[in-house]
Amino acid sequence: MAAAGALAKHEQILVLDPPTDLKFKGPFTDVVTTNLKLRNPSDRKVCFKVKTTAPRRYCVRPNSGIIDPGSSVIVSVMLQPFDYDPNEKSKHKFMVQTTYAPPNISDMEAVWKEAKPDELMDSKLRCVFEMPNENDKLVSKKREMTLHCI
Repeated sequence: MAAAGALAKHEQILVLDPPTDLKFKGPFTDVVTTNLKLRNPSDRKVCFKVKTTAPRRYCVRPNSGIIDPGSSVIVSVMLQPFDYDPNEKSKHKFMVQTTYAPPNISDMEAVWKEAKPDELMDSKLRCVFEMPNENDKLVSKKREMTLHCI
């Protein structure tokens, strides 16, 4: 890969789905889970790890691993319950960091410690919180009212 400058990073090798936004749909009184699919289109094994700016607010499984060539991994991102304020914009972000796996990998921690900055690739995703829309609320309200009338 040709680098534009000395510090230019490699383009992310994994294909992320969704590519830029992790959407969490409320209500947020219980754990809300969204999935992130990581696909490896390359012919080499790729190590990944998922980082967040708000580690206490999320549980991520798996938060790291190795993806075989041509394979995919589904990462579950679980937002812990909280008091939702529609006026508060989420500033939470996630980063998927990747590097090609060395030939004989035994210690994942060592892979990340020994990786040179120019061997790392990353993708950033932002979190979007969505409350169910008014029509959804009306439908469930009608259902509640119907149940109370029976």
